[in-house]
Amino acid sequence: MKLRLAVIELVVSDMSATLTFYRMLGLDLPDPSGAGSQLHVQADLGGIQIAFDTEDTIRSFHPEWKRPARGTTQSAIALLASSAAEVDKAYAAVTAAGYEGELKPWDAVWGQRYAVVRDPDGNQVDLFAPLS
Repeated sequence: MKLRLAVIELVVSDMSATLTFYRMLGLDLPDPSGAGSQLHVQADLGGIQIAFDTEDTIRSFHPEWKRPARGTTQSAIALLASSAAEVDKAYAAVTAAGYEGELKPWDAVWGQRYAVVRDPDGNQVDLFAPLS
């Protein structure tokens, strides 16, 4: 058996807030103004899909599902920026909009400009770019 990564799925408490956050980081997602009633949104990330499902969607087929405690994520989404300056710009925009910045941009020893933010549901989102 050989499985292939096809979709990254996030369970969200507020679809509109989530789409606003990820659109701010450059993902091509539907306009969040009409997304409040959407139960599922999916978009192509260049060969891999990202999907957002509301908590109600998950509970519709898994009634016992409970959201993990905030900040207990064991995985992260990492978004590649076009430059180190773009990492700084994205971090500044996200935190200025009121989202949580977990780690300010820094030059990592592995040769990348790196920062960490949290989406509206507390999921870790890494922002990175190669150092010139």
